Amino acid sequence: MTRYVALFESINVGGNRLTMADLRYAFEREEFEDVETVVASDNVLFSFDERPTEGLEDLFAHMMRERFDMESFVAVRNGDEIAAAIEGNPFRSQGADNMVHTHFLAMQPSPERAAELIKVQAERGPEKLAMGDRSLFIDYSSSAGDTRLTSAFITRRLGCDGTGRDMRSLARILDKMR
Repeated sequence: MTRYVALFESINVGGNRLTMADLRYAFEREEFEDVETVVASDNVLFSFDERPTEGLEDLFAHMMRERFDMESFVAVRNGDEIAAAIEGNPFRSQGADNMVHTHFLAMQPSPERAAELIKVQAERGPEKLAMGDRSLFIDYSSSAGDTRLTSAFITRRLGCDGTGRDMRSLARILDKMR
């Protein structure tokens, strides 16, 4: 069995409230094994037969709508993909672990949209950006909480949903996946 992590976007902020016990139970009802939440409530580890992560993302989006009447983007990655998101982040050795993030994307944006986001953001704030494989690497420099580079802004510019995690969280997730 392959170990995966489901990285949910904002399932416990704003009007969204979901207990982790209910989310774990939903995963188990779908016959996933070794289900556990990790680091924060928006991360669920599970084991399942090896398959493309995009299909699992669709399944979980459907599960959230049907079981919980919630819309939530979810990125699913296996251990190799999480390791690549850490190792491939060009800012990981330059910034603090809590300021350097990988923003996992629903798909690979077009090179034109990616270049436009990087160009526009360079004029808006101090953050540094680089594209990866279905991911955007970000160095928030000073504060991820006070930035104008929000998930909603990234989604609009790239034309696809995403959810971010900092290097510290990703390292803890990867340790639990092994």
